[in-house]
Amino acid sequence: MTRPLSLPTALATLASALLLQACGTLESSPSQTTLTMPAQWTAAASATPSPPTIHSSWWSELNDPVLNSLVEQVLASNLDLQVAAARVKEARAMAHVQEAAQLPSLDFSMGGQRSRSISAALGQPVVGQSTQPQLLASYEVDVWGRIANQRAAANAQWLASAAAQDSAKLSMAATTVANYLELRGLDAQLSLAERTLGVREQALKLARSREQAGYSSALDTQQSEAEYYATAQAIPQIQQAIVRHEHALNLLAGQAPHPIARGKDLAELQLPSIPEVGVPSQLLQRRPDLAAAQEQLIASDASLAVAKARLLPSVQLSASLGGISSSLLHGDPFTLWSLGGSILAPLFDGNRLQSMVTAADAQREQALASYQKAVLTAFAEVEDQLSAITRLDQQLQQAQAQQGALEKAVRLANNRYREGYVSYLDALDAQRNLFSAEQSVLQLQTDRLIAATNLYRALGGGWDSANLHHLTGE
Repeated sequence: MTRPLSLPTALATLASALLLQACGTLESSPSQTTLTMPAQWTAAASATPSPPTIHSSWWSELNDPVLNSLVEQVLASNLDLQVAAARVKEARAMAHVQEAAQLPSLDFSMGGQRSRSISAALGQPVVGQSTQPQLLASYEVDVWGRIANQRAAANAQWLASAAAQDSAKLSMAATTVANYLELRGLDAQLSLAERTLGVREQALKLARSREQAGYSSALDTQQSEAEYYATAQAIPQIQQAIVRHEHALNLLAGQAPHPIARGKDLAELQLPSIPEVGVPSQLLQRRPDLAAAQEQLIASDASLAVAKARLLPSVQLSASLGGISSSLLHGDPFTLWSLGGSILAPLFDGNRLQSMVTAADAQREQALASYQKAVLTAFAEVEDQLSAITRLDQQLQQAQAQQGALEKAVRLANNRYREGYVSYLDALDAQRNLFSAEQSVLQLQTDRLIAATNLYRALGGGWDSANLHHLTGE
């Protein structure tokens, strides 16, 4: 039979445990990256110390109400974003679970019993009933910071999931804008092909009339007819590409396939000039995917500290207060109470806890490498889009000059063909080259808009890490 602790002894045990909690810590060095931040962007004309000035609804600067409505619909109904929102909800709940683990637990129990027994004094059957209410309290003293680190890990996972949700929103918005721009580019390509087909039809009629009049050979007519059908077959190809892009936009918006409304023509869609890109180090606070990777790294640091703390003893305090009332006992109900503590230390577990430390350390190494890769990828994406915009501007300027020259060449070739100075093959080559140049100009205009869209996305789309930490009040 164990001897109960006296009240002074129990209070001394409690005070000792609280003193241990105040003094005991378990240090775990945070992960350190070895990345060297570039001072400025190599592809930018100049670097400014001010952060990028991008509106969070940057796509609205295209001034296309149809596009604005489409992006809003995607952000509200996209199924991947709904999954991301549910993950944030789950992570928030788990963070609250770990927060509650730092507090004492208090439970209430009520026991009751009805019995029939033989009275030793009277020798007669006696029926009795008793009740026993009880309050039970327990608290684990966080001597080594294990519970605090569990909460820190859960909070970091919560922030990581919230940042990942913001990253998914940015990605979905940019993907929607890019798909819409490609759709309007295809619309322009279709319009060009249909206009060119009309020109080819007129050229075929002219070739046939000249053949009938004896001014040209059947070869000219066959070449004209072949060029007509070559242009005609491009139209259903473009139409099929249009359908695919419409279906892609339907899927992004969480809808069944249906035609997509159109807004401004491709030529009317213009994003402003390249935004202020700031300096590379500012990107760490401007991209939600980098914030998510950083929070995952913080969570892995805290999880490693938790694994190390499990190697050390844990201190548990418990208390109870209750009473017992019985019909067989006379007088007031008896008051019952207890106050105690326990220490649990691991002695032998087949190296399980140490293996958990090794696993947690490996997870931290993975998180560190993933974070470093994410940062380098972000730098490369910005550099790629800055370079792409510069090169596409140059290409577009040259392609437009080529188109202008070919328009003059076509007029001259057609006039000389009608006058009989050149063969139809010369006129046909000029027309074919013009059609190809016009297609190139439209494609470059589309690519230039998409490159600007990708740059806005690479710069974080107006996101700021300050939007994240208000979730936990940090």
